[in-house]
Amino acid sequence: MPTWKRLPPRGGWTSAPKALLASTALALALAGAALPARADTPAPGAAIVVTYKDDIATLDPAIGYDWQNWSMINALFVRLVDYKPGTTELAPSLAESYEVSPDGKTYTFKLHPGVKFTNGREVVAADVKYSIERAVNPKTQGPGAGFFHSIVGADKVVAGTAQAMDGITVVDDHTVRFELTQPDATFLNVLALNFASVVPKEVAEAEGADFGKKPVGSGAFTLKEWVIGQRLVFERNPDYFIKDRPKIDKFTVEVGQEPLVALLRLQKGEADIAGDGIPPAKFLEMKNSPDVADMVVDQPQLETSYVTLNTQVKPLDNAKVRQALNMAINKERIVRIVNGRATPATQVLPPGMPGYDKAYAGYPYDPAKAKALLAEAGLPDGFSTELYTSNTDPQPRIAQAIQQDLAAVGVKVEIKALANPNVIAAGGTQGQAPMVWSGGLGWIADFPDPSDFYGPILACGSAVAGGWNWSWYCNKEIEPRAVAADAMPVPAKAAERAAVWAEIFTDIQTKDAPWIPVFNERRVVARAKRMGGPNEVYVDPTRVINYEAIYVKQ
Repeated sequence: MPTWKRLPPRGGWTSAPKALLASTALALALAGAALPARADTPAPGAAIVVTYKDDIATLDPAIGYDWQNWSMINALFVRLVDYKPGTTELAPSLAESYEVSPDGKTYTFKLHPGVKFTNGREVVAADVKYSIERAVNPKTQGPGAGFFHSIVGADKVVAGTAQAMDGITVVDDHTVRFELTQPDATFLNVLALNFASVVPKEVAEAEGADFGKKPVGSGAFTLKEWVIGQRLVFERNPDYFIKDRPKIDKFTVEVGQEPLVALLRLQKGEADIAGDGIPPAKFLEMKNSPDVADMVVDQPQLETSYVTLNTQVKPLDNAKVRQALNMAINKERIVRIVNGRATPATQVLPPGMPGYDKAYAGYPYDPAKAKALLAEAGLPDGFSTELYTSNTDPQPRIAQAIQQDLAAVGVKVEIKALANPNVIAAGGTQGQAPMVWSGGLGWIADFPDPSDFYGPILACGSAVAGGWNWSWYCNKEIEPRAVAADAMPVPAKAAERAAVWAEIFTDIQTKDAPWIPVFNERRVVARAKRMGGPNEVYVDPTRVINYEAIYVKQ
């Protein structure tokens, strides 16, 4: 999910991210096998306020894919499987049980009977089939199609030659079966993505493009009000089928709140979660203040913030130019801008992710070599280009640092600082954004598997309108290697599979350099002192914020 979550599709191949498989050690590091015990207990009937600077683009699970709406969509809808709160451990959800065939190519799910959409209709297996086919259908213009590539018939739906997948069979109202073209180590993780959320066909088709503003699901919450540019109000779903969840009755998302103002409101008791996090300028002050230090949630995450280099736009279509730009950026200086809340990145994968190449040092900071490469590319005097960035601090300041570094090698950069939805739209429109600084929209793992850093953001199938492959990168020699890696059984060949992915990512960066990996950032959130629950549910490894699990202390 884009650092704020989100994923694009990958047509032929797919980004099946999320593997139950990844490493136990990684799961423990991110979330802990067991969440720390808390003496506090939830207060009944609680309502909280969450703040964000930018408005929400959509709540349609087939389309929404950024860090702001991901948590909200997750709270509105259910999926066949899901993650235990604050962990990367999968468990049945809408499905009460499932079976996998010995060859790893057939998955059969039994649904909980009696689960209802908020319009009162029971959720049945046909809804599961429809919802996934809708997410894959190019007419939906969603970024998740590629994740489902291993389902028989997905390729035909992606190509527009079929409306339904032969690989999804409705056995009866409470049984659905999936047939895969090959074993897929991440398939269960894919079914836990928001893109696999179950929606009612009659409502989705009646509302059309407005379904994202008038969502109907069967999750822990329902959307009661949405005043564009002001607030969204979510209320507890009284018919939610999971006992004792959610733990709050209502949460209101107030938009248009500058991060510094949000922090002041938090300290005054007027807000409960500052959704945009803590601006770097206030981070150390809060962390070192006895009065507010316990309001700071500072957690590791599998994240990479980067600059995308549009491989379809001149002169960025030249690999030497892209390599030169990689050498022009002083990452250590940029890390200082965020007060050390990150470490310089050398590659696409973050440290801790299976497949991270410890032997690969990345491109050195070497302006002289960068100038030489530009000259070799026929650009001794540099060139002019544009850099898109989020307009929320510290992103414009980081963009300015990048601008200064590139100016030192002769590259003149105009900064386009926009609201997050506009940056996403520019990145996902072919040819519009030559470069995008992903800060605030960097890539956070949807699940701890290296395929999640390929399929949605670097695979050919994600280089489509509305996707997250903002480099518009497509290497058809890499694609079959990625497909083969996903078919390798886990845990039997986990180490071998990680080595294959390491080689793939190192080849991508050394030969093609479609990104400038800048840093790997920790997630820092501020919450009110009255808020309860472990830190892991405020920086949830799969939900960003887990609205089902957070609560107000009695």
